[in-house]
Amino acid sequence: MKVTESTPAVLLLQDGTLFHGKALGKIGTHGGEICFNTGMTGYQEIYTDPSYSGQVIINTTAHIGNYGVIDGLEAESGQVQIAGMVCNEFASVHSRETADGSLQDYLAKANLVGISGIDTRALVRHIRTKGVMNCLISSEIFDLPTLQAELAKIPSMEGLELSSQVCTKEAYFVGDPSASKKVAVLDLGVKKSILSNIAERDCYLQVFPAKTPFTEIEAWNPDGYFVSNGPGDPATMPYAVETVSQFLASDKPVFGICLGHQILAQVCGLATYKMHNGHRGLNHPVKNLITGLSEITSQNHGFAVKMDELKSSEKAELTHVNLNDHTVEGLRVKGRKAFSVQHHPEASPGPHDSRYLFDQFVDLMN
Repeated sequence: MKVTESTPAVLLLQDGTLFHGKALGKIGTHGGEICFNTGMTGYQEIYTDPSYSGQVIINTTAHIGNYGVIDGLEAESGQVQIAGMVCNEFASVHSRETADGSLQDYLAKANLVGISGIDTRALVRHIRTKGVMNCLISSEIFDLPTLQAELAKIPSMEGLELSSQVCTKEAYFVGDPSASKKVAVLDLGVKKSILSNIAERDCYLQVFPAKTPFTEIEAWNPDGYFVSNGPGDPATMPYAVETVSQFLASDKPVFGICLGHQILAQVCGLATYKMHNGHRGLNHPVKNLITGLSEITSQNHGFAVKMDELKSSEKAELTHVNLNDHTVEGLRVKGRKAFSVQHHPEASPGPHDSRYLFDQFVDLMN
């Protein structure tokens, strides 16, 4: 059975709030942790970002799907990663001449269950107050007790390890083998645009699965180590903490983004915590405390490093701070060529204010 413009769907939140709308994607029932992204563009990049695994995305911009999709070019991984999608107006037709197809066909092929026709302003205001929570979208079940029983089966994001599920299963290479530098990438759910940004800076990359032993990575003799973004709770990943601690002990340059930043923080003895809402969007202001300059950044995270622990740390120091809520946005390890940021300098989608961080990583290898 195909979704039509009149196919009904429901959205049930963990606190019992129920929304009625129209189905999109595939007819079915699915759920996850509901959260919102405030970006005005880049929906295909968002849906294919492995960091969103297990999450249902609310698009706060009013119209979604109006420019269709492009196969490969605007995808951050090989498949749709989100657990569901919620929007206000969903475009049944698209206007971009270079598009390969419609978003509806793209999501249906990916077996994604979504809902449109929702008052996303009211929904986001509700979540801003109550905090992120689990939800269920269904275009086939409308009995409330049955929906509640299905929703109860969805695990909490807090305490959930997902990187080993979304990362590559086998190591692979990116870039020019004759490049001047070799970078080993620990794939915790890496985005393609991050890899391309590093490769463009005269680097040859080997991307390793999340649980690859350090000895196997070290055998390639890289000039530096990169620890990627990814989904889930960083506190559930002792295997990654052990590997990154060995990266640090090697005295080679180490750069971490998002989840990689949180893992590097744990190596320094700093704890992480689950945020009330998290940061997901393209316009988050961040101040670089080293240069004194501010940047507009792209962000996607629901966990953060504890500020009080970082400020009192003897192993690491604060380098970037979020100007909206004064949370940790970056750190560097004292006495080591290692640093990390919570935001996404590749910014796909988003502004390119922070791409200088890739240059700093390459400079450390030089």
